[in-house]
Amino acid sequence: MACVACGLLVATRIDDCSLWQAVWLAPNAVRRLPVEGSDAGLLSWADLLAEGAGVPPPEPIAPWGEPFRASDRWHWSPQWVAAAGQALAHLLVASEGQAVAVQDGLTATMFQRALDTWLPTGRPTRRAVLAGPGQPARTADADILFVPSHPQTGKAWTPAAPASLVPLPFGVWLRLVVSEPQLPVPASGSIPDGVLRDDPPTPRVHDVFQFDWEVFHRTLTRLPAVRTPWLREIAERFTQ
Repeated sequence: MACVACGLLVATRIDDCSLWQAVWLAPNAVRRLPVEGSDAGLLSWADLLAEGAGVPPPEPIAPWGEPFRASDRWHWSPQWVAAAGQALAHLLVASEGQAVAVQDGLTATMFQRALDTWLPTGRPTRRAVLAGPGQPARTADADILFVPSHPQTGKAWTPAAPASLVPLPFGVWLRLVVSEPQLPVPASGSIPDGVLRDDPPTPRVHDVFQFDWEVFHRTLTRLPAVRTPWLREIAERFTQ
């Protein structure tokens, strides 16, 4: 993408039916300016938690050009697949070549199988848990923390005590720490303000979770720790 006035290349646009559509701005060619009438303020972590804008793990696969039906198949969200690829690279670096145990649940579904494949088994084992704003302090015995990245700045949440951090997009992190709300009893009639909808829970995905290999390799090769022999060996597997 180029500037209309001067022709300078300012961004790259991905617009393909088989890829996640996005526009990537060139940081050396653009700068942020406030727009009149818009709220340019930086949201705090408390504001983000109050908004609750999480990214659902699954997405439906509907026939092309047809509306979604309840019988359509579901698969893992491309945002989750890409986020896992990026986070896995940081997770391997944080492991320092030791076995890593990820807390049970969806987090283990995303990472544990790959960790068990590439890292040695047995003790000593490093423990990786979720941490971040609004979460209880259960990280005293944890070696690695999954933390959210701020959607406006891209900076990872930082705990008071130093730790090895593995950043995740805020929307993905939020769905890992906050369960999908469901009503214990379905509501009847019209739904008043302040009452959760009684929609059925999001269907589960039965396919094995596969992270984005390209994102993983691109992230790993840009981390300084990739120079260590065991990480360099993993990175070289993707170039052969």
